[in-house]
Amino acid sequence: MEIEIWSDVVCPWCYIGKRRLEKALAGFEHADDVEIVYRSFQLDPSAPTVPTETVAEALGRKYGGGAEAGRQMVDRVEAVAAEEGLLFRHHQSLRVNTVDAHRLLHLAREEGRQADLKEALLSAYFVETENVADHETLARIAVGVGLDEGRIRAVLASDEYADDVEADIREAASLGATGVPFFVVDRKYGVSGAQPAEVFGQVLERAWSEAHPVLQMTNGADACGPDGCAI
Repeated sequence: MEIEIWSDVVCPWCYIGKRRLEKALAGFEHADDVEIVYRSFQLDPSAPTVPTETVAEALGRKYGGGAEAGRQMVDRVEAVAAEEGLLFRHHQSLRVNTVDAHRLLHLAREEGRQADLKEALLSAYFVETENVADHETLARIAVGVGLDEGRIRAVLASDEYADDVEADIREAASLGATGVPFFVVDRKYGVSGAQPAEVFGQVLERAWSEAHPVLQMTNGADACGPDGCAI
């Protein structure tokens, strides 16, 4: 089973949704047969690479009410995150661009380290309040999950994987995603938003049962003929 997840590394609900999916997978009998692929999405493609304000300040400016209103919005999300064991310091998070982080996630997928890098980037942003647009910060995080430093710096110094990032974003739109997180299971089921673990569990069970139907043997005499018995 393949689960594709469109998300952004500066999206708090994406981190919450990730934890809820992981909780569902922990109780899923076939979790070892599930492959997770992280797809790129940018919540704020106009965000700068050199930060000029915090997320709280940006929210207050965008929706009105100033930084205090923005902090109240952040408070509500932090409370939900805490219920999932995530201790955000989102008040201090910076509004930054994530395209380079996504490019490294494509590199990490090729190297079999995508899940590790995704978790490291989310933690760096929401828990450590690091600037995930800064190349030195990105390189340190990526090296920390086992990627080759020379390869990392070559990617960051170029536009490699930029087309892949854009392709992911276009595909999200074609699938009807209007926001993230957006989960697609075996290209049959879409789950929008950070749904409760129970919802993810139900989708996993249904998708698995459809992909692996159980054959029912019948032992009735009328099911057997000269060439064998029907299933």
